Amino acid sequence: MANLLGVSPVQEPKLGPLTSLLSATGILKTASCQAMAPGYIKRADSQKLKAVFEKYASIEVEGVKYMTDEDFVIKYLELLPGANYNKESLHLFCGVLDQSKEGRISFAEFQAFEGNLCVPDALYKTAFQLFDTNGNGTVSFDEFLGILSKTTLHKKIPFNYECDFIKLYFGKDKDRQITYSEFSQFLHDFHEEYASVAFKATDKEGTGFISSADFEEIMSSVKSHLLTPSIKANLRAAAQGGPNGQSVSYAYFIAFISLLSNMELIKKVYLNATNGSRTVEITKEEFLYSAQMMSQITPLEIDVLFVLCDLLHQTGKIMYSDFQEIAPEQYMKQVTRRITEIKAVEHPEDRSNFMAVLESLYRFGLGSIAGALGATAVYPIDLVKTRMQNQRTGSYIGELMYRNSFDCFKKVVRHEGFTGLYRGLVPQLLGVAPEKAIKLTMNDLARDKLRNFNDGQLPIWAEMVAGGCGGASQVMFTNPLEIVKIRLQVSGEIASGPKVSAMGVVKELGFFGLYKGSRACFMRDVPFSMIYFPSYAHLKPAFADENGYNSPLSLLTAGAIAGMPAASLVTPADVIKTRLQVVARAGQTTYSGLTDCVRKIYVEEGFAAFWKGAVARMCRSSPQFGVTLVTYEMLQRYLYIDFGGSKPSGSASEATAGVALKSDNPDHVGGYQVARPIFTGVETKFGLMLPKFTHQ
Repeated sequence: MANLLGVSPVQEPKLGPLTSLLSATGILKTASCQAMAPGYIKRADSQKLKAVFEKYASIEVEGVKYMTDEDFVIKYLELLPGANYNKESLHLFCGVLDQSKEGRISFAEFQAFEGNLCVPDALYKTAFQLFDTNGNGTVSFDEFLGILSKTTLHKKIPFNYECDFIKLYFGKDKDRQITYSEFSQFLHDFHEEYASVAFKATDKEGTGFISSADFEEIMSSVKSHLLTPSIKANLRAAAQGGPNGQSVSYAYFIAFISLLSNMELIKKVYLNATNGSRTVEITKEEFLYSAQMMSQITPLEIDVLFVLCDLLHQTGKIMYSDFQEIAPEQYMKQVTRRITEIKAVEHPEDRSNFMAVLESLYRFGLGSIAGALGATAVYPIDLVKTRMQNQRTGSYIGELMYRNSFDCFKKVVRHEGFTGLYRGLVPQLLGVAPEKAIKLTMNDLARDKLRNFNDGQLPIWAEMVAGGCGGASQVMFTNPLEIVKIRLQVSGEIASGPKVSAMGVVKELGFFGLYKGSRACFMRDVPFSMIYFPSYAHLKPAFADENGYNSPLSLLTAGAIAGMPAASLVTPADVIKTRLQVVARAGQTTYSGLTDCVRKIYVEEGFAAFWKGAVARMCRSSPQFGVTLVTYEMLQRYLYIDFGGSKPSGSASEATAGVALKSDNPDHVGGYQVARPIFTGVETKFGLMLPKFTHQ
């Protein structure tokens, strides 16, 4: 996009030591301010393409198969509905392929268009072929007018085709044919000229001003393809937020359009100002300072940007997420391929309380699977951590069984076998599924509620409160689970000791005994979640690629790094909980409660004892939550259900044709993998909306 706009690359942001290391290893992809390297779609194999063509071709002439317009547009690409479709639009779509203008598509034409879709400028070439109705390689004024008159975009406000602009391209007699290169520039300039024509038609007195109502009408009619729902709903307020109150000057009008047309450049200015961060809020002055190296952005355009952001959030600052509500929809996106794609509600405003409950149950189910997988992946580390924390150094001589975590690991394998590393796993899985599920679900639910309470914003305090809610809610499952798990894990330390089973522990403790040490569990889980979830939420965009997409590796890395400080800082509470929940052996110190436990550990073993197993805990919790979160988010992508609520960030990205997601249809081979986004792009980028139904 930067190259198309004629933008010079800006200076790369300076990276810190950690960022540089992660960037060098390819884990962290910084948001570069330079244009992305072009990518290309690989041509389809001729035999495979021929087989696809014959599958959809429904007519045969003199032994040769052909596709009809319906075969190509409706059955193959599914660009128009199967019934009540607009036949003129159907004919225009097929005119892009049907260069012979025989009313049918041959395999040669089908293959030639597939090749055109593989080139870097496929979007402009497709638009050109749409207007080149006679297939002679040029576009005449009559061809241009014939197509334009059928689009919905230009029906509300008529365009003066006798103006000097048209004559400059097609000649004073409008008999000049323009080539592909000239047409691409003409198409771009035409929409800018059309906006000016609409302004002049509305400004009947020639004052250089129009009303906010006229501004809203022009933008909705002529530039609707640039408007997101949020901007469309605030058009009149945005006009009144300008320097002239109820009136809109021509300069403000042009700046508004230019801003929306150049949002990709605006994003690059922001990333340059924040050194690649997507979560930093910046002021207008900071943005202006970053924009001064890009002469294409004017101070008035920046004024418009901050007017729009203030209308949406009233903070006086902007951050990267604001652009999602302002930037026009990209005609291509990169998303994870979905196994299921269910739309439970058509629009977010249709979301009912019942749908909110279903969404929570959906998240609970996915969280259960993710939690079980994460716990299994790191269970041996958890067992070593528990035994290290239970090891007393001041009770009686000869008690020191393990010199360090690695020594503990070796001795477990030597004396108990490999399966000894998974002692207590079954009850862990039975409990960890609902435990992690309720934690993830409550965090998501609290974030949604707090975001709605704060007008769509989620400040850091709200993220911490949401995380704390998730941590507190899980204790009802965590405490019984962990007391059984811990007693099973330490039972193997004494080879001659009685065999311990999960049911035996439950019977021995009773219902209330299962919640022994619950206060220490609260002290551990609430702070952990208050640290972990906000850290993860802010690390995700930092590890996203240039287009905001989070790959599974970036999610795993973000989750693992977020778990490091969260796990290590709450180790003292974990040590206290472990000591309270383990049955003391003969000669070992016993504890009557939380305060007594803290006092005796400090007196007998010193302050360092509170940090026993910190490394093992960090090595366990960090990858466990990394695996859990990446599984949870990928399941939401693969098993996608839209309940009308919030969606995980980083699951989709704006992308150019070279890197965009290809079609899921196995028959869309080669260039046809991006045919639908290309046709959609002709509409969204150039505003050439063709009616899809007969009544339009």
